[in-house]
Amino acid sequence: MTANKTSPRTRRAALSDDEMYQRMVSAMLDHRLPPGTKLVEDRLAAAFGVSRTRVRPVLVRLANEQVVRLTPHRGACIAQPTPQEAQEVFETRRLLEPRLVELFIAHATAADIAALRACTDDEESARTRGDMRRAIRLSGDFHLRIAQAAGQRTLERILRELVSRTSLILMSYSPSHAHAREEATVCGCREHRALIDAIRLRDPREAGRLMRAHLLRIETRLDFTPAPGGAPDLVALLGQAA
Repeated sequence: MTANKTSPRTRRAALSDDEMYQRMVSAMLDHRLPPGTKLVEDRLAAAFGVSRTRVRPVLVRLANEQVVRLTPHRGACIAQPTPQEAQEVFETRRLLEPRLVELFIAHATAADIAALRACTDDEESARTRGDMRRAIRLSGDFHLRIAQAAGQRTLERILRELVSRTSLILMSYSPSHAHAREEATVCGCREHRALIDAIRLRDPREAGRLMRAHLLRIETRLDFTPAPGGAPDLVALLGQAA
């Protein structure tokens, strides 16, 4: 009997829908898939090593979270937030996150607080190296860590969507001048450290105030001038080798 030979491509385990979703979200949070990027189903299928029919539910899920736009007869693209949508996202975050930090203070362990400090240390190191994409990603992780340890799963799920949309907003409307971008990140690290100090002192009122001020500062620095950018290579960004 002749043994069946399977090519390496066939043997490779297919990605699950959630794995494909997570790869795309990570690429957006890392600013590797900028707003307006056209998501061609054939290219996505090739990147993930799956059929086009496997890609479509992932795009629908992202569209439901408003980070992808699906247009009849034109396909999918990464959402390009409008100035009004950007303002609505930050307004919603200012309503949700003071409550999440209050719950974090009520439930967080010393290890949870130490993890926040480590996240901010990593963010500052990324800024020092000039890796602004990683710095922005770590800034989002800081807020998600608070939500995770707060123990309020519904608010955590909502914040995850808002953080993804915030990443698109920052890609679209962050200051174009390099010095302004760097200054914004430095301020973000300082504000995160001040927030950690309020958390460590178990002061929910001050922590909530600092959170609102931090989010308002980020919003007021947006210039609402879309940044130009070329179309990325989806296979290179999202492929199985990634």
